[in-house]
Amino acid sequence: MRDRLIALLLALITSVATLGSALPVHAQAATREAGREAGRQEVGPETGLPIPRYVSLKTSRGRARRGPSMSHRVDWIFARRDLPLRVTGEFEHWRRIEDSEGLGGWIHYSLLSGVRTVLVTEDMVPMRRTPAPEALEVALLEANVVAHIMECTIAWCRLSVDGARGWVERRALWGLDPDEVLD
Repeated sequence: MRDRLIALLLALITSVATLGSALPVHAQAATREAGREAGRQEVGPETGLPIPRYVSLKTSRGRARRGPSMSHRVDWIFARRDLPLRVTGEFEHWRRIEDSEGLGGWIHYSLLSGVRTVLVTEDMVPMRRTPAPEALEVALLEANVVAHIMECTIAWCRLSVDGARGWVERRALWGLDPDEVLD
C-alpha cells in the first residue's frame, strides 16, 4: 500500500511539473513569441540558457519519453548521432526536445551535446566554396543530411559534412533561429 501511495505521489508531482508541456504547441509558441516581442528572452530554470535553443544528440540512440523521468513511457527513439534538436523546456536533469518535424519528448541531458549541427531540408542542395550563389560547387547535399556548423551569417552557413567543407544557403537548413549568427 505504501509503495502504491509513493508511486501515485510521484506521478502527481511529475504531472504538475510538466503542465507547461500540456499546452498545445501553438499556445506554447504564442507565449514564447509574446515574450520575445516584449524584449524578454525566456531562459531555462535549470541551466539559465535560452529557451528555445538548439543542441544535438550526443549518442546514436536516444529515448524521448512522455515525461521527465525514467518511469515515463518512451514515445520516440532517435537513432542518429549529431541530429539537431530544439530544447523547449527543462525540468531537473531532463530536457523537452523536438526534432525538425515537431516530434519529441523528454530526454536526459546527458544524451545531448552543445555541438551545433543542422539538418538539410531540401534535396540536392549545392555546397559552395564561398557564400555566393555563383560560387563553385563543392558538393551536392541530399535531404536529411546532418552537417556540423562551422559558422553562419544571416544568409549562409559554412558546414562540414564527412570531410567536405563549404557554404550552404540557410533556407535549406533546420537547426538555427532565423536571426542567429554563429562565429
